[in-house]
Amino acid sequence: MSEAKYKRVVLKLSGEALAGGEGSGISPVVVQSIAKQVREIVELGVEVAVVVGGGNLWRGKVGSEMGMDRATADYMGMLATVMNSLALQDSLETNGVETRVQTSIEMRQVAEPYIRRKAIRHLEKKRVVIFAAGTGNPYFSTDTTAALRAAEIEAEVILMAKNNVDGVYSADPKVDSTAKKYQTLSYLDVLKEGLAVMDSTASSLCMDNDIPLVVFSIMEEGNIKRAVLGEEIGTVVKGRN
Repeated sequence: MSEAKYKRVVLKLSGEALAGGEGSGISPVVVQSIAKQVREIVELGVEVAVVVGGGNLWRGKVGSEMGMDRATADYMGMLATVMNSLALQDSLETNGVETRVQTSIEMRQVAEPYIRRKAIRHLEKKRVVIFAAGTGNPYFSTDTTAALRAAEIEAEVILMAKNNVDGVYSADPKVDSTAKKYQTLSYLDVLKEGLAVMDSTASSLCMDNDIPLVVFSIMEEGNIKRAVLGEEIGTVVKGRN
């Protein structure tokens, strides 16, 4: 059995990744595929935390553009992430992976409240921990949640699984055929060039806490395991230079 490069990781999934080709909603087939891939890395002895977006169900930014109060729209987005997290938890446990959902907004009937030390204890017991409801505050994305939680639990890397691209490009490859794919980047490059990897708050948080980021496609089965093994897939973002 191959040896994992990382002992503790944060897996960042966009909400759209759970929708698959449907664009919205939750695809049971896709969620099952992700659960099986997570089980593969748990079986390697990797401690796994997951942060899921909610864009397949609701986008706070869209609500705000429609005239809704921004804070209210963002709280609705946080609730969408809880729904996605529960769906992923169910699939993981169906696949024999013990899982806990922790929410930044308390809803004890469905999940534990987020407690850092308890989350770390779950990870040490080889349970997958899914962090839901963002940071619990409006105006912060789930990218920032992933960066914050990675720093808090001392994760060695953030694995950013994308559903529509296989790395970081100089421009949108679907629009610009001359777009260049990067193998490695620094966070300063990302911020200077305005690359659409993660928002600037999340990028700064990762840079300041020296947390590397691996951006890759979730559409090819086995990619999560490849990323954990340290194989050259996607784009690696780290450091200042």
